[in-house]
Amino acid sequence: MTKKLDDTNLKGVDRRDFLSLGAGAAGLFCALSAKDISNLSSRDVKNIDAAAASLKRPKFKAKAAAATLDPVDRYDFDTPDPAPGGQVREYWIQATTVLWDPIPTGKDAWMGGKQAHKKFRAFVYQLMTPGFASTAGVAQMPGPTLQADVGDVLRVHFRNADMTLNQPVTMHPHGVRYTPDYDGTYLGDFTRAGGFIAPGEEFTYTWECLPESEGVWPYHDHGPNHVLNSARGLFGAIIIRDPAKPRPDREVCLHLHSLAPPITGTPSMLHAINGRAFAGNTPTIRAKVGQTVAIHVLGMNSDFHTWHLHGHRWPDEAGAFVDSPAVGPSEVISIRYTEDNPGRFLYHCHVSSHMDAGMAGWYLVEK
Repeated sequence: MTKKLDDTNLKGVDRRDFLSLGAGAAGLFCALSAKDISNLSSRDVKNIDAAAASLKRPKFKAKAAAATLDPVDRYDFDTPDPAPGGQVREYWIQATTVLWDPIPTGKDAWMGGKQAHKKFRAFVYQLMTPGFASTAGVAQMPGPTLQADVGDVLRVHFRNADMTLNQPVTMHPHGVRYTPDYDGTYLGDFTRAGGFIAPGEEFTYTWECLPESEGVWPYHDHGPNHVLNSARGLFGAIIIRDPAKPRPDREVCLHLHSLAPPITGTPSMLHAINGRAFAGNTPTIRAKVGQTVAIHVLGMNSDFHTWHLHGHRWPDEAGAFVDSPAVGPSEVISIRYTEDNPGRFLYHCHVSSHMDAGMAGWYLVEK
């Protein structure tokens, strides 16, 4: 039976759980802090995964802990409601593993030639129907794009459905307002309800969409093994709109990230867009002349990228026209223009090593 963790049933344990950090957990953090993911061995990855899977949620002992806590750790928080005129936007999302092919065509449609690769065990978010009754979308990378208007509340019912990697995971958002209960972050001894969702458990996050939340933001795992599991595919996007502004005719989110050999089993690093590498595998964007086009580019690894679209230019926030803006880790750049240039164009990261390792795709414009 699925164990639900939410505000209601957590009140009996003061709405927080404290985690014991044993030797396995200590080894997990030491391994991750000592090396970049690309320098981990397959044995390192197995050991880190085993340490994450060994973490347990002990019962909270309020009387014993109260004397040692900082006052802020004893606060209780209310669940927010929408602002006047806003509404609750509900999503049911589960975390699950899936066998993932980063180069399904097996080749690079731009430069030609076969690309050596393997399928690997990805960890992804999947859209479900209400009550987790059935799947509403395929399990893929990135996860579902969550959408709301300014003034709304996002209520995300989250389930950790994975029993393969068998690790606690979370959903941590950027851009929206949340209390510590809904942060979705593992904090060691200070972890609150939403920061440790073990396999088979459910939790409901509630996030406020304030006026300053307007824009596009990433979300991702921030559990105890978030560095590896985010790199495996536990990430997605949130779009918060001003309802008074017109929506674009064509809109796409592109997540720039890497798929490291210790995770994929492929000999070399793949630089990917939305889980795929090389043109013909990465998203092919389609538009028509006269349409308004919005492209949101999210930096989802530790690298800095420059995103370049051939045959187009657009104004940046200062009003200067650009065609190769930079995007860093967890940063987002949003590009918007009216399409006027038909034909086939290339888009890619202009960091040469990223481009050559797969971070490129097609942009097709019809008359």
